[in-house]
Amino acid sequence: MATEPSPAAQQPLRADAARNRETVLAAATRAFAASDTEPSMREIARQAGVGVATLFRHFPTREALVDAVYQDQVVRLTAGARELLAGHPPAQALRLWMDLFADWQATKHGMTDTLLAMIDSGEISLAHTRQELLSAITTILDAGATAGDIRADARADDVAAGSLGMLAVAAKSGEPAQARRLLDLLMDGLRPR
Repeated sequence: MATEPSPAAQQPLRADAARNRETVLAAATRAFAASDTEPSMREIARQAGVGVATLFRHFPTREALVDAVYQDQVVRLTAGARELLAGHPPAQALRLWMDLFADWQATKHGMTDTLLAMIDSGEISLAHTRQELLSAITTILDAGATAGDIRADARADDVAAGSLGMLAVAAKSGEPAQARRLLDLLMDGLRPR
């Protein structure tokens, strides 16, 4: 039986506490993206310009911080699809979204070990994340098919798999520009014949 959260847990954060949380989240995202190994919590606090106690007040464990960064990035990807589609033609929105996806992939570099452990334990559901991402891609693909600038037979799972594969290859090449070129090729293949 689940217990009810305490009244304090239900209260919104004070403005300064909310700013500190967002600052730590942004610093952790940058630290994870820039590192091939997991940066220490102390290093993340230093980069955020806050004390370690402030970091632990918001994220009591490494897992809590990794989960927050991961979920924040998923929200940015799904919301980003809608925002890009609102401001750009569908084909351009999809290509820009692929760049967001590449950034999300890069963020996971420095949190891979913790993230994998959380996935193995069931703390993070890949199935749920996958469904959210496929839904975001489908939204753009449907708009593109209607507008006639993306192939009507394009499938979200193919776009996701193609993007993941290309980003994995580019990450191993050591040539950052290769990811952009490969994603451009994928986008070219998604245009109507």
